Amino acid sequence: MEMLIQYLKVFAVGGILCAIGQLLIDKTKLTPARILTVYVVSGLILEAVGLYSPLVDWADAGATVPLTGFGSTLAKGIEKAVAETGVLGAFTGGFAASAAGICAAVFFGIIVAMLCKPKEKK
Repeated sequence: MEMLIQYLKVFAVGGILCAIGQLLIDKTKLTPARILTVYVVSGLILEAVGLYSPLVDWADAGATVPLTGFGSTLAKGIEKAVAETGVLGAFTGGFAASAAGICAAVFFGIIVAMLCKPKEKK
């Protein structure tokens, strides 16, 4: 029963974040690239002020998988690197914290590109 509740939390939080994105697409003139940027920056800012970590603790993957989670990861990496190396960590911490996720995205993107036949959009 506890596992079912956790799945519902993940689904609800992830769904709400996706629904907000869909509303932004439907109701504003923002481009998808700007919406993605808003999500990453929002996650970074919410983590910096201490509001995103409690959501991650409560909803796990529902909060870490969307792009707001990427912004949160960047903020955590920068905070850790600044504590360890000083001001230079502000420039390197985000890369170190998110390197595995970015490499996985590139790797799997290449695999999918090699396995699928691209078609020209009409």
